[in-house]
Amino acid sequence: MSVLASRGAVFAARRDTRWLVAAVAVAALVVMPVAAVLWLALNPVENIWPHLVRTVLGHYVYNTVVLMLGVGAAVLVTGVSTAWLVTMCRFPGRRQFEWLLLLPLSMPAYVIAYMYTDLLQYAGPVQGAIRGLFGYTTSRDYWLPEVRSLGGAIMLMGLVLYPYVFLLARAAFLEQSAAMLEASRILGRGPWRTFFSVSLPVARPSIAVGVALALMETLNDFGTVDYFAVRTLTAGIYDTWLGMGNLGGAAQIASLMLLFVMALIGIERFGRRNIVYYQQGRQLQPLPGYTLQGWKKYGALAACTLPVLAGFVVPMAVLGRYALIYFEQSWTPDFREDAANSFILSAFAAFAALAVALLITYARRLHGRGVTAVAARLAGLGYAVPGAVLAIGVIVPFAAFDNAVDALARQWLGVSTGLLLSGTAFAIIFAYVVRFLAVAIGQVESSLGKVSPSMDMAARTLGFRPLEVLLRHHLPLIRGGMLAAALIVSVDRMTELPATLILRPFNFETLATGVYQLASDERIGEAALGSLTIVLVGLAPVVLLSRTISRARRPG
Repeated sequence: MSVLASRGAVFAARRDTRWLVAAVAVAALVVMPVAAVLWLALNPVENIWPHLVRTVLGHYVYNTVVLMLGVGAAVLVTGVSTAWLVTMCRFPGRRQFEWLLLLPLSMPAYVIAYMYTDLLQYAGPVQGAIRGLFGYTTSRDYWLPEVRSLGGAIMLMGLVLYPYVFLLARAAFLEQSAAMLEASRILGRGPWRTFFSVSLPVARPSIAVGVALALMETLNDFGTVDYFAVRTLTAGIYDTWLGMGNLGGAAQIASLMLLFVMALIGIERFGRRNIVYYQQGRQLQPLPGYTLQGWKKYGALAACTLPVLAGFVVPMAVLGRYALIYFEQSWTPDFREDAANSFILSAFAAFAALAVALLITYARRLHGRGVTAVAARLAGLGYAVPGAVLAIGVIVPFAAFDNAVDALARQWLGVSTGLLLSGTAFAIIFAYVVRFLAVAIGQVESSLGKVSPSMDMAARTLGFRPLEVLLRHHLPLIRGGMLAAALIVSVDRMTELPATLILRPFNFETLATGVYQLASDERIGEAALGSLTIVLVGLAPVVLLSRTISRARRPG
Protein backbone atom coordinates (compact mmCIF):
# COMPACT_ATOMS: atom_id res chain seq x y z
CA MET A 1 0.00 0.00 0.00
CA SER A 2 2.78 2.46 0.89
CA VAL A 3 4.54 1.70 -2.41
CA LEU A 4 1.37 2.46 -4.38
CA ALA A 5 0.84 5.63 -2.40
CA SER A 6 4.40 6.70 -3.06
CA ARG A 7 4.02 6.09 -6.79
CA GLY A 8 0.74 7.97 -6.82
CA ALA A 9 2.26 10.94 -5.02
CA VAL A 10 5.17 11.07 -7.42
CA PHE A 11 2.87 10.81 -10.43
CA ALA A 12 0.63 13.61 -9.19
CA ALA A 13 3.60 15.83 -8.40
CA ARG A 14 5.05 15.48 -11.90
CA ARG A 15 2.38 17.84 -13.15
CA ASP A 16 4.04 20.69 -11.29
CA THR A 17 7.47 21.12 -12.89
CA ARG A 18 8.40 24.32 -11.10
CA TRP A 19 10.22 22.42 -8.36
CA LEU A 20 12.20 20.50 -10.95
CA VAL A 21 13.16 23.65 -12.87
CA ALA A 22 14.16 25.43 -9.65
CA ALA A 23 16.33 22.51 -8.51
CA VAL A 24 18.11 22.32 -11.87
CA ALA A 25 18.66 26.11 -11.89
CA VAL A 26 20.17 26.04 -8.41
CA ALA A 27 22.44 23.15 -9.35
CA ALA A 28 23.61 25.12 -12.37
CA LEU A 29 24.45 28.09 -10.14
CA VAL A 30 26.46 25.84 -7.83
CA VAL A 31 28.41 24.38 -10.76
CA MET A 32 29.03 27.84 -12.22
CA PRO A 33 32.15 28.64 -10.12
CA VAL A 34 33.87 25.41 -11.20
CA ALA A 35 32.98 26.06 -14.84
CA ALA A 36 34.28 29.63 -14.54
CA VAL A 37 37.62 28.44 -13.19
CA LEU A 38 38.05 25.95 -16.02
CA TRP A 39 37.04 28.54 -18.65
CA LEU A 40 39.48 31.14 -17.34
CA ALA A 41 42.26 28.58 -17.09
CA LEU A 42 41.81 27.69 -20.75
CA ASN A 43 41.41 31.31 -21.88
CA PRO A 44 43.76 33.48 -19.76
CA VAL A 45 44.36 37.09 -20.69
CA GLU A 46 48.10 36.54 -20.20
CA ASN A 47 49.28 32.94 -20.26
CA ILE A 48 52.02 32.55 -17.64
CA TRP A 49 51.58 28.78 -17.32
CA PRO A 50 54.95 28.01 -18.97
CA HIS A 51 56.63 30.41 -16.54
CA LEU A 52 54.90 28.75 -13.56
CA VAL A 53 55.94 25.30 -14.77
CA ARG A 54 59.58 26.37 -15.11
CA THR A 55 59.79 28.13 -11.76
CA VAL A 56 57.42 27.42 -8.86
CA LEU A 57 54.78 24.90 -9.88
CA GLY A 58 56.92 21.85 -9.14
CA HIS A 59 57.62 23.19 -5.64
CA TYR A 60 53.90 23.82 -5.06
CA VAL A 61 52.95 20.33 -6.20
CA TYR A 62 55.71 18.64 -4.18
CA ASN A 63 54.73 20.40 -0.95
CA THR A 64 51.05 19.68 -1.54
CA VAL A 65 51.61 15.98 -2.20
CA VAL A 66 53.92 15.51 0.79
CA LEU A 67 51.53 17.44 3.04
CA MET A 68 48.57 15.33 1.96
CA LEU A 69 50.45 12.05 2.29
CA GLY A 70 51.70 12.99 5.75
CA VAL A 71 48.32 14.18 7.00
CA GLY A 72 46.60 11.17 5.45
CA ALA A 73 48.92 8.77 7.28
CA ALA A 74 48.52 10.68 10.56
CA VAL A 75 44.72 10.78 10.51
CA LEU A 76 44.50 7.16 9.37
CA VAL A 77 46.62 5.80 12.21
CA THR A 78 45.21 8.06 14.93
CA GLY A 79 41.57 7.90 13.86
CA VAL A 80 41.33 4.15 13.28
CA SER A 81 43.32 3.12 16.36
CA THR A 82 41.39 5.34 18.78
CA ALA A 83 38.04 4.37 17.23
CA TRP A 84 38.85 0.67 17.69
CA LEU A 85 40.01 1.17 21.26
CA VAL A 86 36.95 3.08 22.49
CA THR A 87 34.56 0.73 20.63
CA MET A 88 35.98 -2.71 21.32
CA CYS A 89 38.22 -2.40 24.38
CA ARG A 90 37.45 -1.87 28.05
CA PHE A 91 39.82 0.43 29.93
CA PRO A 92 39.46 3.36 32.36
CA GLY A 93 37.86 6.43 30.79
CA ARG A 94 36.65 4.66 27.65
CA ARG A 95 33.15 6.19 27.78
CA GLN A 96 34.57 9.69 28.25
CA PHE A 97 36.94 9.31 25.31
CA GLU A 98 33.98 8.59 23.04
CA TRP A 99 33.30 12.35 23.02
CA LEU A 100 36.66 13.74 24.16
CA LEU A 101 38.33 12.43 21.01
CA LEU A 102 35.96 14.57 18.93
CA LEU A 103 36.97 17.85 20.59
CA PRO A 104 39.95 18.65 18.31
CA LEU A 105 37.45 18.87 15.44
CA SER A 106 36.39 22.25 16.84
CA MET A 107 39.96 23.60 16.59
CA PRO A 108 40.76 25.16 13.18
CA ALA A 109 44.18 24.15 11.89
CA TYR A 110 45.41 27.74 11.60
CA VAL A 111 44.48 28.44 15.23
CA ILE A 112 46.44 25.48 16.56
CA ALA A 113 49.33 26.51 14.32
CA TYR A 114 49.45 29.97 15.90
CA MET A 115 49.29 28.54 19.41
CA TYR A 116 52.00 25.91 19.01
CA THR A 117 54.31 28.32 17.22
CA ASP A 118 54.10 30.71 20.14
CA LEU A 119 54.51 27.82 22.58
CA LEU A 120 57.54 26.23 20.90
CA GLN A 121 59.42 29.16 19.38
CA TYR A 122 62.77 30.34 20.79
CA ALA A 123 61.20 33.00 23.01
CA GLY A 124 58.37 30.68 24.05
CA PRO A 125 57.92 28.93 27.41
CA VAL A 126 59.11 25.48 26.27
CA GLN A 127 62.50 26.54 24.99
CA GLY A 128 62.81 29.02 27.85
CA ALA A 129 62.28 26.19 30.33
CA ILE A 130 64.88 24.03 28.56
CA ARG A 131 67.49 26.80 28.70
CA GLY A 132 66.73 27.50 32.34
CA LEU A 133 66.78 23.83 33.33
CA PHE A 134 70.02 22.85 31.60
CA GLY A 135 71.83 26.18 31.63
CA TYR A 136 71.90 26.61 27.87
CA THR A 137 72.51 30.11 26.57
CA THR A 138 71.74 29.91 22.82
CA SER A 139 69.70 27.72 20.48
CA ARG A 140 72.95 26.16 19.21
CA ASP A 141 73.36 24.38 22.55
CA TYR A 142 70.33 22.13 21.95
CA TRP A 143 68.07 20.96 19.15
CA LEU A 144 64.31 20.94 18.73
CA PRO A 145 62.41 20.32 15.49
CA GLU A 146 61.21 23.50 13.78
CA VAL A 147 57.45 23.77 14.16
CA ARG A 148 57.10 26.28 11.29
CA SER A 149 57.92 23.72 8.62
CA LEU A 150 56.30 21.17 6.36
CA GLY A 151 56.68 18.53 9.07
CA GLY A 152 55.12 20.85 11.63
CA ALA A 153 52.16 21.50 9.32
CA ILE A 154 51.65 17.74 8.90
CA MET A 155 51.74 17.14 12.65
CA LEU A 156 49.35 19.95 13.58
CA MET A 157 46.85 19.28 10.79
CA GLY A 158 46.84 15.62 11.75
CA LEU A 159 45.94 16.59 15.32
CA VAL A 160 42.77 18.45 14.32
CA LEU A 161 41.65 16.40 11.30
CA TYR A 162 41.84 12.84 12.67
CA PRO A 163 38.27 13.12 14.13
CA TYR A 164 36.92 12.78 10.58
CA VAL A 165 38.35 9.26 10.45
CA PHE A 166 37.57 8.54 14.12
CA LEU A 167 33.93 9.51 13.70
CA LEU A 168 33.25 7.38 10.62
CA ALA A 169 35.43 4.45 11.70
CA ARG A 170 33.72 4.30 15.09
CA ALA A 171 30.29 4.35 13.44
CA ALA A 172 31.39 1.47 11.21
CA PHE A 173 32.80 -0.52 14.14
CA LEU A 174 29.53 -0.06 16.03
CA GLU A 175 27.64 -1.56 13.08
CA GLN A 176 29.72 -4.74 13.06
CA SER A 177 28.01 -8.09 13.38
CA ALA A 178 28.44 -9.54 16.85
CA ALA A 179 28.12 -13.00 15.32
CA MET A 180 31.12 -12.41 13.06
CA LEU A 181 33.25 -11.25 15.98
CA GLU A 182 32.24 -14.21 18.11
CA ALA A 183 32.95 -16.60 15.22
CA SER A 184 36.42 -15.09 14.91
CA ARG A 185 37.00 -15.72 18.62
CA ILE A 186 35.78 -19.29 18.35
CA LEU A 187 38.27 -19.85 15.53
CA GLY A 188 41.05 -18.83 17.90
CA ARG A 189 41.81 -15.39 16.54
CA GLY A 190 42.94 -12.80 19.04
CA PRO A 191 42.17 -9.08 19.03
CA TRP A 192 44.80 -8.16 16.42
CA ARG A 193 43.85 -10.85 13.90
CA THR A 194 40.15 -10.11 14.43
CA PHE A 195 40.80 -6.43 13.82
CA PHE A 196 42.66 -6.99 10.55
CA SER A 197 40.52 -9.85 9.22
CA VAL A 198 37.00 -8.81 10.33
CA SER A 199 36.67 -5.24 11.63
CA LEU A 200 39.00 -3.40 9.27
CA PRO A 201 37.52 -4.80 6.02
CA VAL A 202 34.00 -3.93 7.22
CA ALA A 203 35.06 -0.37 8.15
CA ARG A 204 37.24 0.25 5.08
CA PRO A 205 34.59 2.19 3.09
CA SER A 206 33.91 4.52 6.03
CA ILE A 207 37.63 4.96 6.68
CA ALA A 208 38.18 5.86 3.02
CA VAL A 209 35.50 8.56 3.27
CA GLY A 210 37.01 9.95 6.48
CA VAL A 211 40.52 10.12 5.03
CA ALA A 212 39.20 11.77 1.86
CA LEU A 213 37.37 14.43 3.92
CA ALA A 214 40.49 15.12 5.98
CA LEU A 215 42.60 15.48 2.83
CA MET A 216 40.08 17.84 1.26
CA GLU A 217 40.36 20.03 4.35
CA THR A 218 44.15 19.80 4.04
CA LEU A 219 43.98 20.91 0.43
CA ASN A 220 41.68 23.78 1.42
CA ASP A 221 43.93 25.07 4.21
CA PHE A 222 45.60 28.42 3.73
CA GLY A 223 46.14 29.90 7.18
CA THR A 224 48.50 27.16 8.41
CA VAL A 225 50.62 26.79 5.28
CA ASP A 226 50.89 30.55 4.83
CA TYR A 227 51.94 31.09 8.45
CA PHE A 228 54.47 28.26 8.20
CA ALA A 229 55.76 29.51 4.81
CA VAL A 230 54.93 26.17 3.18
CA ARG A 231 54.14 27.01 -0.43
CA THR A 232 51.35 24.65 -1.48
CA LEU A 233 48.97 24.99 -4.42
CA THR A 234 46.56 26.99 -2.26
CA ALA A 235 49.31 29.44 -1.34
CA GLY A 236 50.33 29.49 -5.01
CA ILE A 237 46.89 30.79 -5.98
CA TYR A 238 47.37 33.78 -3.67
CA ASP A 239 50.94 34.35 -4.84
CA THR A 240 49.94 34.30 -8.51
CA TRP A 241 46.76 36.31 -8.17
CA LEU A 242 47.66 38.91 -5.56
CA GLY A 243 51.45 38.87 -5.93
CA MET A 244 51.79 38.65 -9.72
CA GLY A 245 48.42 40.20 -10.48
CA ASN A 246 47.52 37.38 -12.87
CA LEU A 247 44.06 35.92 -12.34
CA GLY A 248 44.40 33.55 -15.29
CA GLY A 249 47.51 31.96 -13.81
CA ALA A 250 45.72 31.57 -10.48
CA ALA A 251 42.83 29.87 -12.29
CA GLN A 252 45.28 27.47 -13.94
CA ILE A 253 46.69 26.49 -10.54
CA ALA A 254 43.13 26.19 -9.26
CA SER A 255 42.35 23.80 -12.12
CA LEU A 256 45.29 21.67 -11.04
CA MET A 257 43.83 21.62 -7.53
CA LEU A 258 40.56 20.37 -8.99
CA LEU A 259 42.51 17.41 -10.37
CA PHE A 260 43.67 16.68 -6.82
CA VAL A 261 40.04 16.83 -5.65
CA MET A 262 38.97 14.44 -8.41
CA ALA A 263 41.79 12.10 -7.40
CA LEU A 264 40.61 12.16 -3.78
CA ILE A 265 37.04 11.38 -4.83
CA GLY A 266 38.36 8.55 -6.98
CA ILE A 267 40.42 7.16 -4.10
CA GLU A 268 37.39 7.33 -1.82
CA ARG A 269 35.22 5.51 -4.38
CA PHE A 270 37.98 2.95 -4.95
CA GLY A 271 38.23 2.38 -1.20
CA ARG A 272 34.61 1.22 -1.04
CA ARG A 273 34.33 -0.40 -4.47
CA ASN A 274 32.13 -3.49 -4.78
CA ILE A 275 31.80 -3.77 -1.00
CA VAL A 276 28.41 -4.66 0.42
CA TYR A 277 27.87 -6.12 3.89
CA TYR A 278 24.54 -7.33 5.17
CA GLN A 279 23.69 -7.42 8.85
CA GLN A 280 21.31 -10.13 9.97
CA GLY A 281 19.71 -11.26 13.15
CA ARG A 282 22.06 -10.08 15.87
CA GLN A 283 22.99 -6.61 14.66
CA LEU A 284 21.61 -4.93 17.77
CA GLN A 285 23.25 -7.33 20.18
CA PRO A 286 25.98 -5.67 22.29
CA LEU A 287 29.41 -6.13 20.78
CA PRO A 288 31.82 -8.45 22.57
CA GLY A 289 34.72 -6.42 23.90
CA TYR A 290 38.24 -6.99 25.20
CA THR A 291 39.12 -6.18 28.79
CA LEU A 292 42.63 -4.71 28.87
CA GLN A 293 44.95 -5.41 31.77
CA GLY A 294 48.43 -4.27 32.80
CA TRP A 295 50.51 -2.31 30.31
CA LYS A 296 47.85 -2.74 27.60
CA LYS A 297 45.37 -0.81 29.71
CA TYR A 298 47.79 2.05 30.25
CA GLY A 299 48.87 1.96 26.60
CA ALA A 300 45.27 2.36 25.45
CA LEU A 301 44.76 5.17 27.94
CA ALA A 302 47.86 6.96 26.64
CA ALA A 303 46.90 6.42 22.98
CA CYS A 304 43.53 8.10 23.58
CA THR A 305 44.82 10.82 25.91
CA LEU A 306 47.63 12.17 23.73
CA PRO A 307 45.48 13.29 20.75
CA VAL A 308 43.01 15.05 23.06
CA LEU A 309 45.80 16.63 25.09
CA ALA A 310 47.83 17.83 22.11
CA GLY A 311 44.92 18.64 19.82
CA PHE A 312 42.60 20.41 22.25
CA VAL A 313 43.62 20.76 25.89
CA VAL A 314 47.04 22.39 25.39
CA PRO A 315 45.88 24.85 22.67
CA MET A 316 42.80 25.74 24.72
CA ALA A 317 44.93 26.37 27.80
CA VAL A 318 47.22 28.67 25.81
CA LEU A 319 44.25 30.43 24.21
CA GLY A 320 42.52 30.92 27.53
CA ARG A 321 45.66 32.28 29.19
CA TYR A 322 46.39 34.76 26.39
CA ALA A 323 42.75 35.79 26.14
CA LEU A 324 42.81 36.80 29.81
CA ILE A 325 46.21 38.52 29.63
CA TYR A 326 45.43 40.47 26.46
CA PHE A 327 41.72 41.01 27.06
CA GLU A 328 42.03 44.81 27.35
CA GLN A 329 43.91 45.03 24.03
CA SER A 330 41.62 42.50 22.32
CA TRP A 331 38.17 43.62 23.45
CA THR A 332 37.98 46.55 21.06
CA PRO A 333 35.27 47.98 18.80
CA ASP A 334 37.04 46.33 15.86
CA PHE A 335 36.81 42.92 17.55
CA ARG A 336 33.12 43.37 18.32
CA GLU A 337 32.50 44.45 14.73
CA ASP A 338 34.40 41.42 13.41
CA ALA A 339 32.37 39.14 15.67
CA ALA A 340 29.12 40.75 14.55
CA ASN A 341 30.12 40.34 10.90
CA SER A 342 30.91 36.67 11.49
CA PHE A 343 27.63 35.89 13.20
CA ILE A 344 25.56 37.85 10.67
CA LEU A 345 27.25 36.14 7.72
CA SER A 346 26.85 32.78 9.43
CA ALA A 347 23.13 33.37 9.97
CA PHE A 348 22.51 34.46 6.38
CA ALA A 349 24.63 31.63 4.96
CA ALA A 350 22.90 29.03 7.13
CA PHE A 351 19.44 30.31 6.18
CA ALA A 352 20.28 30.44 2.46
CA ALA A 353 21.93 27.00 2.45
CA LEU A 354 18.99 25.54 4.34
CA ALA A 355 16.46 27.03 1.90
CA VAL A 356 18.37 25.79 -1.13
CA ALA A 357 18.89 22.34 0.42
CA LEU A 358 15.18 22.10 1.20
CA LEU A 359 14.30 23.10 -2.38
CA ILE A 360 16.59 20.49 -3.94
CA THR A 361 15.70 17.72 -1.51
CA TYR A 362 11.95 18.27 -1.82
CA ALA A 363 12.18 18.46 -5.61
CA ARG A 364 13.97 15.12 -5.58
CA ARG A 365 11.24 13.69 -3.34
CA LEU A 366 8.55 14.93 -5.72
CA HIS A 367 10.13 13.85 -8.97
CA GLY A 368 12.05 10.76 -7.90
CA ARG A 369 15.30 9.85 -9.58
CA GLY A 370 16.65 11.15 -12.86
CA VAL A 371 17.26 14.85 -13.42
CA THR A 372 16.68 15.83 -9.78
CA ALA A 373 19.10 13.16 -8.54
CA VAL A 374 21.78 14.51 -10.87
CA ALA A 375 20.98 18.08 -9.76
CA ALA A 376 21.32 17.08 -6.09
CA ARG A 377 24.68 15.44 -6.74
CA LEU A 378 25.96 18.46 -8.67
CA ALA A 379 24.76 20.80 -5.93
CA GLY A 380 26.94 18.91 -3.46
CA LEU A 381 30.13 19.38 -5.47
CA GLY A 382 30.99 22.65 -3.75
CA TYR A 383 32.08 20.93 -0.53
CA ALA A 384 34.90 19.23 -2.43
CA VAL A 385 36.12 22.50 -3.98
CA PRO A 386 38.83 24.29 -1.95
CA GLY A 387 37.91 27.78 -0.77
CA ALA A 388 40.60 29.51 -2.83
CA VAL A 389 39.39 27.79 -6.02
CA LEU A 390 35.80 28.64 -5.18
CA ALA A 391 36.70 32.29 -4.66
CA ILE A 392 38.13 32.55 -8.18
CA GLY A 393 35.09 30.79 -9.58
CA VAL A 394 32.80 33.29 -7.86
CA ILE A 395 34.73 36.46 -8.67
CA VAL A 396 35.03 35.77 -12.42
CA PRO A 397 31.29 35.59 -13.33
CA PHE A 398 30.37 38.22 -10.76
CA ALA A 399 32.96 40.65 -12.14
CA ALA A 400 31.79 39.94 -15.69
CA PHE A 401 28.19 40.66 -14.65
CA ASP A 402 29.20 43.90 -12.89
CA ASN A 403 31.22 45.08 -15.88
CA ALA A 404 28.39 44.30 -18.29
CA VAL A 405 25.78 46.13 -16.21
CA ASP A 406 28.14 49.08 -15.69
CA ALA A 407 28.82 49.34 -19.44
CA LEU A 408 25.10 49.29 -20.24
CA ALA A 409 24.36 51.89 -17.56
CA ARG A 410 27.09 54.18 -18.90
CA GLN A 411 25.83 53.76 -22.45
CA TRP A 412 22.12 54.26 -21.78
CA LEU A 413 22.01 56.38 -18.62
CA GLY A 414 25.43 57.99 -18.45
CA VAL A 415 26.05 56.75 -14.90
CA SER A 416 28.27 54.09 -13.39
CA THR A 417 26.71 51.33 -11.31
CA GLY A 418 30.02 50.24 -9.76
CA LEU A 419 30.29 46.84 -8.11
CA LEU A 420 26.93 45.22 -7.58
CA LEU A 421 27.98 41.65 -6.76
CA SER A 422 31.75 41.27 -6.61
CA GLY A 423 33.40 42.75 -3.55
CA THR A 424 30.18 42.58 -1.56
CA ALA A 425 28.80 40.50 1.28
CA PHE A 426 26.51 38.80 -1.23
CA ALA A 427 29.54 37.28 -2.98
CA ILE A 428 30.78 35.85 0.32
CA ILE A 429 27.38 34.40 1.22
CA PHE A 430 27.05 32.87 -2.25
CA ALA A 431 30.46 31.22 -1.87
CA TYR A 432 29.52 29.91 1.58
CA VAL A 433 26.28 28.42 0.26
CA VAL A 434 28.10 26.68 -2.59
CA ARG A 435 30.84 25.46 -0.23
CA PHE A 436 28.60 24.04 2.50
CA LEU A 437 25.43 23.14 0.61
CA ALA A 438 26.34 19.44 0.63
CA VAL A 439 26.27 19.44 4.44
CA ALA A 440 22.80 21.00 4.51
CA ILE A 441 21.48 18.64 1.81
CA GLY A 442 22.72 15.61 3.72
CA GLN A 443 21.01 16.65 6.94
CA VAL A 444 17.71 17.70 5.32
CA GLU A 445 17.59 14.61 3.10
CA SER A 446 18.12 12.37 6.11
CA SER A 447 15.27 14.01 8.01
CA LEU A 448 12.88 14.21 5.07
CA GLY A 449 13.54 10.57 4.20
CA LYS A 450 11.98 9.54 7.51
CA VAL A 451 8.62 11.09 6.56
CA SER A 452 6.30 8.47 5.09
CA PRO A 453 5.45 9.00 1.39
CA SER A 454 1.84 8.17 2.21
CA MET A 455 1.60 11.60 3.86
CA ASP A 456 2.31 13.24 0.49
CA MET A 457 -0.33 11.11 -1.21
CA ALA A 458 -2.94 11.87 1.43
CA ALA A 459 -2.27 15.61 1.30
CA ARG A 460 -2.41 15.70 -2.50
CA THR A 461 -5.67 13.73 -2.44
CA LEU A 462 -7.11 16.44 -0.19
CA GLY A 463 -6.16 19.06 -2.77
CA PHE A 464 -2.97 20.50 -1.19
CA ARG A 465 -0.28 21.67 -3.58
CA PRO A 466 3.38 20.64 -3.03
CA LEU A 467 4.33 23.91 -1.33
CA GLU A 468 1.40 23.65 1.06
CA VAL A 469 2.34 20.05 1.88
CA LEU A 470 5.90 21.11 2.62
CA LEU A 471 4.99 24.08 4.81
CA ARG A 472 2.05 22.60 6.71
CA HIS A 473 3.06 18.97 7.11
CA HIS A 474 6.75 18.30 6.43
CA LEU A 475 8.48 21.28 8.03
CA PRO A 476 7.13 20.62 11.55
CA LEU A 477 8.34 17.01 11.30
CA ILE A 478 11.86 17.78 10.04
CA ARG A 479 12.46 20.84 12.21
CA GLY A 480 15.13 19.10 14.28
CA GLY A 481 17.17 18.02 11.27
CA MET A 482 16.93 21.50 9.75
CA LEU A 483 18.15 23.12 12.96
CA ALA A 484 21.08 20.70 13.04
CA ALA A 485 21.89 21.54 9.40
CA ALA A 486 21.76 25.28 10.12
CA LEU A 487 24.01 24.85 13.15
CA ILE A 488 26.67 22.87 11.29
CA VAL A 489 26.70 25.22 8.29
CA SER A 490 26.93 28.34 10.45
CA VAL A 491 29.81 26.91 12.48
CA ASP A 492 31.68 25.71 9.39
CA ARG A 493 31.33 29.19 7.96
CA MET A 494 32.91 30.71 11.06
CA THR A 495 36.17 28.87 10.40
CA GLU A 496 36.31 29.43 6.61
CA LEU A 497 39.37 31.53 5.77
CA PRO A 498 40.57 31.26 2.12
CA ALA A 499 37.33 32.29 0.37
CA THR A 500 36.65 35.01 2.94
CA LEU A 501 40.09 36.56 2.51
CA ILE A 502 39.62 36.89 -1.24
CA LEU A 503 35.94 37.83 -1.49
CA ARG A 504 35.42 40.12 1.50
CA PRO A 505 34.69 43.81 0.82
CA PHE A 506 37.27 46.46 1.67
CA ASN A 507 37.58 47.20 5.39
CA PHE A 508 35.37 44.21 6.15
CA GLU A 509 36.76 41.59 8.53
CA THR A 510 35.41 38.50 10.23
CA LEU A 511 36.77 36.67 13.25
CA ALA A 512 38.71 34.30 10.99
CA THR A 513 40.30 37.04 8.87
CA GLY A 514 40.90 39.22 11.93
CA VAL A 515 42.75 36.39 13.69
CA TYR A 516 44.74 35.75 10.51
CA GLN A 517 45.76 39.41 10.21
CA LEU A 518 46.82 39.63 13.86
CA ALA A 519 48.79 36.37 13.69
CA SER A 520 50.49 37.52 10.48
CA ASP A 521 51.64 40.60 12.38
CA GLU A 522 52.98 38.30 15.16
CA ARG A 523 50.34 39.61 17.60
CA ILE A 524 49.42 36.15 18.83
CA GLY A 525 48.23 37.35 22.23
CA GLU A 526 45.71 39.75 20.71
CA ALA A 527 44.53 37.04 18.30
CA ALA A 528 43.74 34.68 21.18
CA LEU A 529 40.29 36.09 22.03
CA GLY A 530 39.06 35.76 18.45
CA SER A 531 40.56 32.29 18.16
CA LEU A 532 38.93 31.24 21.43
CA THR A 533 35.56 32.51 20.21
CA ILE A 534 35.87 30.48 17.00
CA VAL A 535 36.76 27.33 18.94
CA LEU A 536 33.94 27.73 21.45
CA VAL A 537 31.41 28.19 18.66
CA GLY A 538 32.89 25.15 16.93
CA LEU A 539 32.14 23.00 19.97
CA ALA A 540 28.41 23.09 19.20
CA PRO A 541 28.42 20.61 16.27
CA VAL A 542 30.92 18.44 18.16
CA VAL A 543 28.44 18.10 21.02
CA LEU A 544 25.72 17.34 18.47
CA LEU A 545 27.83 14.63 16.86
CA SER A 546 28.67 13.16 20.25
CA ARG A 547 24.99 12.90 21.18
CA THR A 548 24.24 11.25 17.84
CA ILE A 549 26.94 8.63 18.38
CA SER A 550 25.77 7.95 21.92
CA ARG A 551 22.42 6.74 20.56
CA ALA A 552 24.12 3.99 18.55
CA ARG A 553 24.59 0.45 19.79
CA ARG A 554 27.09 0.28 22.61
CA PRO A 555 29.73 -2.43 22.90
CA GLY A 556 29.37 -5.05 25.58
